[in-house]
Amino acid sequence: MLDFIAGYESWLGQEKKASANTLSSYLRDVRQFALWVEEGELPLTLVEQDDVKRYARHLEKEGKSNATVVRSVASLKSFYTYMTATHCVRINPVKGFTPSRAERKLPAILTNREVDLFLEQPDASDAKGCRDKAMLELLYATGIRVSELIALDTQDVNLSAGFLRCRGKGKERMVPLYKTAVRALAVYIGDIRPQLLEDPGETALFVNMNGERMSRQGFWKIVKGYQEKAGIHKDITPHTLRHSFAAHLLENGADLKSIQEMLGHADISATQIYAQVVNQKLRDVYARAHPRA
Repeated sequence: MLDFIAGYESWLGQEKKASANTLSSYLRDVRQFALWVEEGELPLTLVEQDDVKRYARHLEKEGKSNATVVRSVASLKSFYTYMTATHCVRINPVKGFTPSRAERKLPAILTNREVDLFLEQPDASDAKGCRDKAMLELLYATGIRVSELIALDTQDVNLSAGFLRCRGKGKERMVPLYKTAVRALAVYIGDIRPQLLEDPGETALFVNMNGERMSRQGFWKIVKGYQEKAGIHKDITPHTLRHSFAAHLLENGADLKSIQEMLGHADISATQIYAQVVNQKLRDVYARAHPRA
């Protein structure tokens, strides 16, 4: 069993060039399945589709979400693609099996007033507040992912042109910056960042108070701290600002294709969820405001 999984890990990394996150996720799912079939004294090479269906029902009974079940089955399909390619099995037992899809929830967004309130929280009179102000303004100005935010280097920002260069998921894109974000970044880069640096050779755009590149966990705590300070009861995460960025652009007339490019979505279907958010908002307003609704 371990030999099969070790071979699969090598195949995923070397042949399929899977990312570290994909590799970790697929291997975790396959190992969990391997333990389950081992308990039933069933070799991985003799698994049939009925066994995969039973495993999916097992996950559901364990309280796993539909999304988790769908992902686990996708991982097993990938694993048995490897097993058929290496002639360990003749037929992929997962081929043709599709568990029920998870119902996609509409992303939570902030109102314009909530965004304004949230972005007002950093106290730009000190170094930390000035840095935080620049980070939050940039995030809402561009809608980039938190992983892309902390990966930014100083050379990725062109303040005179008002653009940000972002590299994410193997692609590079240019995203415009509004004037308030440009001003906040200019103050941070010109006055604050040099004070925070320990190593003059550090290339990270955003650094922590020790002068090292900001971490995902560190930025998450910053967002949560300002949510509490603002007294906003919605659960705000870095992705909430990304969702709000997209929905607010769409509300104000931006087309889906342009929003797709700015968000770095490979497929327009991922961007279309924001049209549903805006339509739902309009329905809610209608229900509250129309005298006969």
